[in-house]
Amino acid sequence: MSLDLAGVTVRLRHGAALFPPLTLSVAAGEVVTVMGPSGIGKSMLLDALGGHLPRRFEMTGQVLLNGCDVTARPAEARRIGMLFQDAVLFPHLSVGDNLAFGLSQTVRGRAARLARIAAALDQAGLAGMEGRDPATLSGGQRARAALMRTLLADPLALLLDEPFSKLDAGLKEDMRRFTFAHIRDRGIPALMVTHDPVDAQAAAGPVIEMTGP
Repeated sequence: MSLDLAGVTVRLRHGAALFPPLTLSVAAGEVVTVMGPSGIGKSMLLDALGGHLPRRFEMTGQVLLNGCDVTARPAEARRIGMLFQDAVLFPHLSVGDNLAFGLSQTVRGRAARLARIAAALDQAGLAGMEGRDPATLSGGQRARAALMRTLLADPLALLLDEPFSKLDAGLKEDMRRFTFAHIRDRGIPALMVTHDPVDAQAAAGPVIEMTGP
């Protein structure tokens, strides 16, 4: 798998670009880190790649997954997963149902789906927590559950927007190891936005410094 950007930039409609055109290739299992000052457009770049760009903005350039141009596809058809600063789980659903929400529809049959969810929770150190209320989980447990929900959708690429910024120091280290290990093991190309140089060091991949136009 690979994620390729060809001359990608974001601009206000009929306005100036937020940053210079970006061309890069992210290999399977690699994490490329994007850094730069606040307001430069880092999160907007991820929104554009994932297909979530607000209407007042537009993207130019191409986004390719495994050589296939997905630029014009809606978000739900791109198979690009996103992780945010907040490990958002649906509060009205159990932990298991949260994971079921993300589970790929290619997994058919109740027994098969329950088995896949149970296996994901076991990988995350959350075995047996299918019936738990998300509010009863610790911050680290919610973060691991949110990651597994994203991975259960079988994304072809992963976008991470400051994914560890709201965790305390001890949890940050644990979640970095957990997240990057799963990305490497599954061979998913990942693009991470962060302000923390320790995140970039732990990702052990190329670092892109974004600048103004």
